[in-house]
Amino acid sequence: MRIAFISPFFPLKGGIARFSGVLQEALCKRGHDVVSVPFRALYPGFIVKNTESPLPENARLVLYNPLSWPGIIRHIKSLKPDILLVAYWTGLLAPLCFVLRHLTGIRVVVLLHNLSSHESFFFESFMQRVLGVSADGFLTLSQAVGREVSLAMADTPQLTLFHPAYEPDDALFSAVEARKELHLDAHSPVLLFFGYVRHYKGLDIMLRAMPAILQREPALRLVVAGHFYKDVSFYRRLLDQLGIGESVDLYSGYVPPGRSSLYFAAADAVVLPYRSATQSGVIPLAYGYGLPVIVTPEGALPEMVRPGETGWVARDSSPEGFAYAVGEFLDARERLPLMRPAIEAFRRELSWEAFAASAGSFLETIAAGR
Repeated sequence: MRIAFISPFFPLKGGIARFSGVLQEALCKRGHDVVSVPFRALYPGFIVKNTESPLPENARLVLYNPLSWPGIIRHIKSLKPDILLVAYWTGLLAPLCFVLRHLTGIRVVVLLHNLSSHESFFFESFMQRVLGVSADGFLTLSQAVGREVSLAMADTPQLTLFHPAYEPDDALFSAVEARKELHLDAHSPVLLFFGYVRHYKGLDIMLRAMPAILQREPALRLVVAGHFYKDVSFYRRLLDQLGIGESVDLYSGYVPPGRSSLYFAAADAVVLPYRSATQSGVIPLAYGYGLPVIVTPEGALPEMVRPGETGWVARDSSPEGFAYAVGEFLDARERLPLMRPAIEAFRRELSWEAFAASAGSFLETIAAGR
């Protein structure tokens, strides 16, 4: 089957670009002909820098510029695909999905990372209605998003899968090397907050939990690595107010895949103190490095954790609730090496091969109009 895959791809930044690249490769291994239709830009440059690397020649689609869409429609028609697969994570994509479906005449399956945007906007419900008349099927990555789709678009076929686990990046560091480079003590517990720093991801919740955590374990260090959407000075002021500056390291800026292994190698566990969530690409990334996770009970995050085996789920999303969960991690720290087999077994269940097999069959069914 020939699949035209409309999505961000590397060298655009972010988890969805990474996800789409690995999925394209996995579908090709299943025997499908997957042609990427990459974005050139998602947002204006004054909002966020889309990439620091040269883009491929076929990256012509600009999300915020509908004048770029007609050329893409012609390009897609020339490819003669059996089906369109469209990555979706914000309501701003709904008009593009509508145009793709109704101007190409080709069936559309929406790969739904989120149905509701993390930072909602006032006309989002309208955009969901637009999406509803644009999609012939939905692929979702969690039960939580699957339930949303069932409620909002009950008549549209959907397949609920999972977020597959990533393999570690090639540039691997040992724990000793990573801690030495990051100036971390070889024996102190280290927690990692990784990825884009946005309000819904709750870094401030983690920071407000730190005084109670440090009272329990004064040597603990928190490493934060990722692009800050809000000025990093906000968090530096919060560190000063809470008196925890000596225990928190902020590394501001996008972390390329080859560099991410440095931070994961240095950590004992990865924290996700999210205010809201669907699924998260950080959890399967942590599992790829054999690390447990500490999460809030939001969205599909608990679906991705086996408490006491692959991580811990806080009782709520408050600083107090998260501090208690970190305390459970500290109680279990001596047996962390014993958790690695459970993490590895769970990671194997979340394989890209299994995802691609199920997704490919679903795409074939929708393409055939069944």
